[in-house]
Amino acid sequence: MGPGPGLGAPLYAPAAAVAFLLELCALAALGYWGAVAGHGAWAYVLAALTPLVAVVIWGTFASPRAPIRLATVPKVALRLSVLLGGAVALAVAGPTWLAVTLAVVILGDEVALVALGRPVAGAS
Repeated sequence: MGPGPGLGAPLYAPAAAVAFLLELCALAALGYWGAVAGHGAWAYVLAALTPLVAVVIWGTFASPRAPIRLATVPKVALRLSVLLGGAVALAVAGPTWLAVTLAVVILGDEVALVALGRPVAGAS
């Protein structure tokens, strides 16, 4: 089910593309946090494990083909938790201005997707 006809329909594809890029940014931010937070070998472990845990959670509950189907509201909440978790991790490990920018773009894109009538793909 896509967005309905009208002015918003052509805007859905760019908003969905931005959402995908934000997912990648959140994973990168989580990996960066792991690399900065860890020391020695732990830096490598955390840099790999932190985004991997997020990917498993995302793939299980938030992806369009997730084996566990959630209703729209819990799915949006989970997606925002993972994405904004990346922004928080970046704020802890890196430049605060970049983390705030990431959080603002995440929230703006989510508002746009909700306004277009399709906040998440695959919600039941």
